[in-house]
Amino acid sequence: MALQLNVNPLPIETDDPVAVSNAAIDSGGLSESFNRIWQKASAITDDIAVVESFSHMIAFRTGEGLVCFDSSGTGTGGAVVEALRGWSTDPVHSLVFTHGHIDHVGGSGAVAADAADRGHAAPAVVAHEAVRARFERYQQTNGWNNHINARQFGGVSKKSNLGIGVGPDFLPADAMWPTVEYRTSHTVTAGDTAFELFHDRGETDDHTWAWIPEHKAICAGDFVTWVFPNCGNPQKVQRYPAEWAVALRKMDDLGAEWLFGAHGLPVQGAERVHLVLDSLASALESLVEQTLQMMNNGDSLDAIIHAVSLPHDAIKPWMLPVYDEPEFVVRNLWRLYGGWWDLDPSNLKPAPRSAVAHEVAALSGGVDALVDRALALAEDDIKVACHLIEFAVQAEPTSKSAHSARAEIYQIRRDGELSLMSKGIYASAANESKAVIDG
Repeated sequence: MALQLNVNPLPIETDDPVAVSNAAIDSGGLSESFNRIWQKASAITDDIAVVESFSHMIAFRTGEGLVCFDSSGTGTGGAVVEALRGWSTDPVHSLVFTHGHIDHVGGSGAVAADAADRGHAAPAVVAHEAVRARFERYQQTNGWNNHINARQFGGVSKKSNLGIGVGPDFLPADAMWPTVEYRTSHTVTAGDTAFELFHDRGETDDHTWAWIPEHKAICAGDFVTWVFPNCGNPQKVQRYPAEWAVALRKMDDLGAEWLFGAHGLPVQGAERVHLVLDSLASALESLVEQTLQMMNNGDSLDAIIHAVSLPHDAIKPWMLPVYDEPEFVVRNLWRLYGGWWDLDPSNLKPAPRSAVAHEVAALSGGVDALVDRALALAEDDIKVACHLIEFAVQAEPTSKSAHSARAEIYQIRRDGELSLMSKGIYASAANESKAVIDG
């Protein structure tokens, strides 16, 4: 089956996530959904279960209770715990946060409540030491993060059950905070099972991944998610593409038989695990190498983002750019290594955008001329059309005709994009203009 980048919503036909994963990796194509947000527990082995959600919970049975990785999100945590209890009623010995993103820690209150209801001791909550600082930052920037989520996930149907944006507090009040913190590495031992935890930066600065030798299994958290690495998110803090690739290479060296990411499907078998880890690392390494080469040559951000790319055959079924995308990774590399200035002198200390927009409108013969030209370009050059319509509404913010064209143009742009990041921002822009028209 040929890999198609224009992936329409795919069906869920097979209960067993491993069977779906094996078929996708072995065939090089997708015929079923890889992102099954349905709060169901699948027994992978007698002692390992995956509750598929957004994000997953990975559970290991030990002689001293369960060791679980992540708790899913605020709105899904309760259903995830219920699914877990359909597989095992053993006490949760330890809850490991792979990192502090809300879709991984937001459901921890449900884990704590379940322990209390069953008369179990509260589990140890194990995390990298930077998770605490992340939680504190979330409390300081609560409103900002709610705005980000509204844009990023605003176009996602509630039927998808993401559990995002539930309640006024970005970090829910009942979220469990770490009780065991480490800096570089740490081992959790439950019964006779050792969980070797390691810190590497990638999607976040507080990320943990785990090697469980008894099962030859890796819990990778968001280092492996069955989408293109979320390493360029335009609305979030710094990501670390080169270090992400290093972490994937470390995992690849272990010869694992099982690879459990926090989203998507489990990966079974040493050859498949190697294929997935190597392809993800290679893609990130290529973006880093190309970007740094151009930066070292003195090229501008504009030149770099329009030159750096990955070949089509580098994009595999487990790394489709349906959430983040390579162009955004390049921008994040520029921010990491080069700061915020893009080498355009006019952008160092710019005039207000509205002032520039007024001048552009005047030179063009007025706002109506800008609107007409933007609409004319929408079919053939949507990127330029977006620039022109922004000048129009910035020059005349109350113009309903300009906002009508803006809503139309950004809806076209949204419908033509693949990644959720782009779709969310363009949909938000269209909705902003629709609100002006309706108001």
